[in-house]
Amino acid sequence: MSMTLEQVAKALVADGKGILAADESTSTIKKRFDAIALTSTEEARRDYREMLFRSTEAMTDHISGVILFDETIRQSAKDGTPFVELLTRAGCIPGIKVDAGTKPLAYHPDEQITEGLDGLRERCQEYHKLGARFTKWRAVITIGKDIPSRACILTNTHALARYAAIAQEAGLVPIVEPELLMDGDHTIDRCLEVTERVLHSLYAELNMQDVVLEQTLLKPNMVISGTECPQQAGIEEVAEKTVKVLKRTVPAAVPGIVFLSGGQSDEIATAHLSAMNAGHDLPWPLTFSYGRALQAAAIKAWGGKSENVAAGQRAFTHRAKMNGLAAQGRYSADLEKAA
Repeated sequence: MSMTLEQVAKALVADGKGILAADESTSTIKKRFDAIALTSTEEARRDYREMLFRSTEAMTDHISGVILFDETIRQSAKDGTPFVELLTRAGCIPGIKVDAGTKPLAYHPDEQITEGLDGLRERCQEYHKLGARFTKWRAVITIGKDIPSRACILTNTHALARYAAIAQEAGLVPIVEPELLMDGDHTIDRCLEVTERVLHSLYAELNMQDVVLEQTLLKPNMVISGTECPQQAGIEEVAEKTVKVLKRTVPAAVPGIVFLSGGQSDEIATAHLSAMNAGHDLPWPLTFSYGRALQAAAIKAWGGKSENVAAGQRAFTHRAKMNGLAAQGRYSADLEKAA
């Protein structure tokens, strides 16, 4: 029986579960493989992702869906089982990244626009046939002196809204991802102010394009200090300010919020998520849609060697479990030591 878009959106934020972002482009996965001195071939990329997708405990108990890259949604495991089938069997919903990456925004130095609206309708229809049931589009916003400009916020949120409408029309749940980068020396309060502006603009644009909010998910950054800011906000402050901004901007009709980790360390990203869930009364489930924060330990333990697959899977399962607990506000750093 096929699920409605509302059912898919709710299943992706099921209690104690979150999304694995495995949609790294070929150039991004190459960087990850370079760090373990592994050549990035199609076979190596397949083996790595198969290791994750066959981590039965993680995928069945803690992961609700997986965002795939174009290459991956078309790939099969070593034994010939299509990845989409492998995920579905584990009870995971296959998803797909549909944007075409960022380009410089004309007349706006240091700012970017995400491209990919051309041909998007046809791509979404094809991905639906390939088994995808949700999609993701990422907008990238930099905080700096006099930026982001109004033009950058408006063009990016407008593109997110147009993408969301096209995705829904094709029978896919759109995840809208406006990411404010951590890079820079901005304070947490500056991050709060810009995040609020971006989210207000995003929901105004989604409304303008008649996007059905009950059939969407939001993938935002957390409100944190810039990486070079001398004053680094603590876990409770991050949780409090992130929740404050979300409550001011995100309609209660949205079925859930799935955070990006955005370069935070594995354990910090988990701690921040748990603090939000433990200490606040929320109108929506808050969970994770992590890439690096779920995968970093696994890729290191695996190291590209077939004899290390079990070690890689243990590392991945541990992180998935910790984040599943964080989505319920039940994580504590002591659990890391116990593992």
